[in-house]
Amino acid sequence: MNLTELLDGLPDIAVHTLEQELSRAELADAADSLGAVLASAGVRTGQVVAAMLPNEATTVAALFGTWRAGAVYTPLNPRAADSELIDQLSTLRPVAVLTTRALAHRFTSFGLPVITGAAMQWSTSDGGQQPADPRHYDPDVALLQFTSGTTGAPKPVPLRHSTVLDLIDRLLSKLRGAPSAPDKPKRPPMPNLVPLSLSLWAGIYQVLFAFRAGSGVVLMDRFAPADFATLVRRHQLRSTVLPPAALTMVLHDETVTDLAPLKIVRSITAPLSPVQAGRFRDKFGVLVLNSYGQTELGGEVVGWSAADAREWGETKLGSVGRPLPGIDVTIADHEVLVRTPTTAARKIDPAFLDRLTEEGWFRTGDLGWFDADGFLWLDGRVSDMINRGGLKVFPGTVEDVLVAAAGVREAAVVGIPDDRLGEVPWAFVVRLSDGVREDDLIAWCRERLTPYRVPVRVVFVDQLPRNEVGKVVKRELAALADA
Repeated sequence: MNLTELLDGLPDIAVHTLEQELSRAELADAADSLGAVLASAGVRTGQVVAAMLPNEATTVAALFGTWRAGAVYTPLNPRAADSELIDQLSTLRPVAVLTTRALAHRFTSFGLPVITGAAMQWSTSDGGQQPADPRHYDPDVALLQFTSGTTGAPKPVPLRHSTVLDLIDRLLSKLRGAPSAPDKPKRPPMPNLVPLSLSLWAGIYQVLFAFRAGSGVVLMDRFAPADFATLVRRHQLRSTVLPPAALTMVLHDETVTDLAPLKIVRSITAPLSPVQAGRFRDKFGVLVLNSYGQTELGGEVVGWSAADAREWGETKLGSVGRPLPGIDVTIADHEVLVRTPTTAARKIDPAFLDRLTEEGWFRTGDLGWFDADGFLWLDGRVSDMINRGGLKVFPGTVEDVLVAAAGVREAAVVGIPDDRLGEVPWAFVVRLSDGVREDDLIAWCRERLTPYRVPVRVVFVDQLPRNEVGKVVKRELAALADA
């Protein structure tokens, strides 16, 4: 099955925003129209089409229109600097660019065919030629997504139609659990609120997840807590997803006091402290469940079932759940290793083969551990682990203790070079009030951590540096320590 077939099972209204709605028929017509435009421009199966578009219905049509033409969709972030854009286009070698009229000027110097979209209509600019040696992939590759670049230069990850559909179906099976009784009336599917940019795989994945479930989507042009609360109320959402940074924004926004009828939030893209999850539950009566996946793997691989949420949701706040059906997860030297049907078949890009074992286990680069009930807990990145005189300090453990202190909004722990011990932990803290002092937080940690885990410094910052998916960029904090 190809991802384009997801359009066939949508409700009458496929896309909602704060201001407008788009029907299933309108979305399909716009996708077909773009597919025809791309074909007439000479785009062939397996070639790359780059897209720099905002969070709106036109972007969803661009995604499916590219697939209608058999091409490989690649989102570009409108916030990207010109130097980053030059590097990405040089790597991608696309045969065309999809964008808006307002952004088209950013591509004039590349000499590529530029197709602009507005109000679900497409027009091709004059001039522009395809590169002499365009990238080319086999027909199963649906999308290229650059990695977040938290630990190195971003790389384009090929994501396959078959892999994405397989992982979404496994997740849906786990979330839904056992079929309901035949005589029990079924609720109509809720639209899936997408609080992330469609220039990110996490945002696109949520659209595809909703469409596979037979639901529409609610797009946010930019995330704002008050708008989020409005959309939850307007669409009577009982569950949704939020990255930790957005969840923290909602938690500390004084104008948001009620999120009814919301019952469950699935935290995505980055680990969420169980302390923050508990605070969100206490304020709004909403259970927060972490989940886990990676762009390189094609989607979520560990999550919660409805039954697990009922039995363990309150007592295992902070865990990312248990592996999806048919997905193997193990721990080797504190690192999380994952084996999916795709990795087992070694159908991954050669750029990532160095992270794949002969047995098909993919080294995720994440630190983690399983508890006695088979729930996975994350503890930061392998590259973030601090070696303090031969003793391993896992940043996540220290961060959870810091966030639990009164007056702390967020915290990140980073290893800083030390002449005697090699590395020592420093903490970077966002305060809720100026009354929180460094000595107080260090004393708090000494009461709750073994001595070698206690930060030697606490540095107060206005905000933590984050990338587009909400992960803390710790190398920027290390540079701040050097300064």
